[in-house]
Amino acid sequence: MILGAALTALGSRLHKANSDAATELRPLSLLRATVRRKTSRRALRRRPVVRPHIPGAILLVLALALVGADLLPRFVDFGRVSQARPWTDLSAGWLAGPGALPVWLAIAILALLAVVARYARRKRRGNLPGAFANAGASVTEPAPGSELADALRSCKAAFAGVALFSGVSNILMLTGAMFMLQVYDRVLPSRSVPTLIAMAILAGILFVGQALIDLARGRIMTRIGAELDDAVGGRVFTAVSRLPLYIGQQGDGLQPQRDLDGIRTFLSSAGPGTLFDLPWLPFYLAIIWSLHPTLGITATCGAILLVTLTAATEVFTRKPIGAAAVTGVRRNSLAEASRRNAEVLAAMGMGNRLHDHWREASREYLAQQQRVSDIVGGFGSFARALRLMLQSAMLGVGAWLVIQGEATSGIIIAGSILAGRALAPVDLAIAHWRNFVAARQSWSRLSKLLARLPPDAQPMALPVPGANLTVERIAIGAPGAQRIIVQGVEFSLDAGSVLGIIGPSGSGKSSLVRGLVGAWRPLAGRIKLDGAALDQWSSERLGRYIGYLPQDVELFAGTVAANIARFDPGPDPEAIVAAARAAGVHQLIIGLPNGYETQIGEGGTALSAGQRQRVALARALYRDPFLVVLDEPNSNLDSEGEMALAAAILGIKARGGIVAIVAHRPNILSTVDFLLLMKEGQMQIFGTRECVLTKLLPMPQVSAEGLQPVASAPQLRN
Repeated sequence: MILGAALTALGSRLHKANSDAATELRPLSLLRATVRRKTSRRALRRRPVVRPHIPGAILLVLALALVGADLLPRFVDFGRVSQARPWTDLSAGWLAGPGALPVWLAIAILALLAVVARYARRKRRGNLPGAFANAGASVTEPAPGSELADALRSCKAAFAGVALFSGVSNILMLTGAMFMLQVYDRVLPSRSVPTLIAMAILAGILFVGQALIDLARGRIMTRIGAELDDAVGGRVFTAVSRLPLYIGQQGDGLQPQRDLDGIRTFLSSAGPGTLFDLPWLPFYLAIIWSLHPTLGITATCGAILLVTLTAATEVFTRKPIGAAAVTGVRRNSLAEASRRNAEVLAAMGMGNRLHDHWREASREYLAQQQRVSDIVGGFGSFARALRLMLQSAMLGVGAWLVIQGEATSGIIIAGSILAGRALAPVDLAIAHWRNFVAARQSWSRLSKLLARLPPDAQPMALPVPGANLTVERIAIGAPGAQRIIVQGVEFSLDAGSVLGIIGPSGSGKSSLVRGLVGAWRPLAGRIKLDGAALDQWSSERLGRYIGYLPQDVELFAGTVAANIARFDPGPDPEAIVAAARAAGVHQLIIGLPNGYETQIGEGGTALSAGQRQRVALARALYRDPFLVVLDEPNSNLDSEGEMALAAAILGIKARGGIVAIVAHRPNILSTVDFLLLMKEGQMQIFGTRECVLTKLLPMPQVSAEGLQPVASAPQLRN
């Protein structure tokens, strides 16, 4: 009665402490220390991964069940209900002998609860050291490439909870062995059915508690993976979208996202659980040694063999898994290229030929995967066979010890069960080794990528540009390539100027305009707006002042209005309509089934090529950017569209903007003020439209005083 009252009081105290801690912990996200970001009221109300009072309640119930179920058969003889047991027998049974294990387990669980309560009180008082004390403090941004490590490091409190649950779960794993030991050594000799019933009830409660603890541990790991994705996913998406600007369209562009998914999936799988269970291997071996040293030696030899198989699995699978990842990227790249060019493949009968290339890459990929599967499967089969063999060996050694009179019959079964449980994590580690190595390689690739692509700097906001564009002897090369495409280009344009860029195919016109908008960074020289180089602007802020219509128009799945507004979360309807009117596409849009709310599908497939180009022109004109760069803007336009384009260019010029146009058709050149002739990546001529056309198409009656032939160091024109 006294012990029960004490346990009840302790449980109430722990429940109150953990409830208070839960109230204070609720506003904190698991990975709040990972990144410094704005927190909304909804985020402040996020629940923690696991309510702190739930683990305490589970452990307290298990402790009470252990003590209560062990006290009852010791205090009362079920064969003689009215006869009490002597206190000397009770104390001896509680503190020593094989039946004392439940009491010691209960004491250990209560000690863990006391530690948890102590940390909860210190947290409530603000005295909690380490990561707990800094959980609410703002920290600096993690270094590029260390985001994943910082994210998991900030989860150390959650990992500590998983380790605690793993410890309790491994202790409760002794239930089966101890139950069999008590059945063979106590129930069968005494033939006491009430004792068997009491022990069965106790074992059932412990098994249910173990299931609850394993469930809580799995849910914590799943939420750790989700929080990791939430913390690093934004950086990965930014890296995926920026990667082509650094390496071009090489490899599988979505591989970083797949790597993050692979890491999250691994954290949610049974693989990490084995890593928490492996440290308990010596614990089980120590218990087996306590049963008998010979059994301990047998189990230790089996453990050494299984650990050796695990190390061999790591050595033999490292290279094949790496090779499989490389061939997998190649196979996915061929499949993605075929998907993007499905119309070309169908029209020109190239499908079978591309299919053959894909099949070759697929065979190589499958061969590497098969090699990995063979290695892991082979070692896994040997590990399982060895574990079963060891259990049989434990039975045989136990039987020999019973014959020699050195052990009881219950030790035979208990030793076999404990040996199987001790080596089960090693067996599972080998079975999940492939996933572990894959997650490790994903981690390495993702960390290197994030280190290579640091977050955009946030420089001081500069005034809105509105004076001039200056290009100072720039050199531009394609991302991921070593060849320079454009070099030695320099000119200057004032507000209200229109520049036409002409030249033969392959002369570097499109590469030049990619540099003008900041998509390709110059290898040499600088591009300035109002005297400030483009790298002095943040990408988001610079995008407000630049409109860009690429040669290959690409729209995004969504409404027409969302595409024109550049997916601005708070678009201005008047600005959307103004951009559409400026591009001469307003009437076309309102003629669509749902007007501006018409869904255009992935890539704008619901629109024709000319309609996509005109909508993209409206997107370039949204909110009247200062610099508008148009690459072949009339390639898919009819006469009406060309008239609307000319009107849009004149409108930009009238409001004091700057326009740069890449054009092959001469009719659009009537709107330009200056012409730039490109040839073999270099600027050949720069001057007024009349002077350049006179040089290209000489006419006797026209003077060429305004020409500026470009030498090795052409002069800037103001």
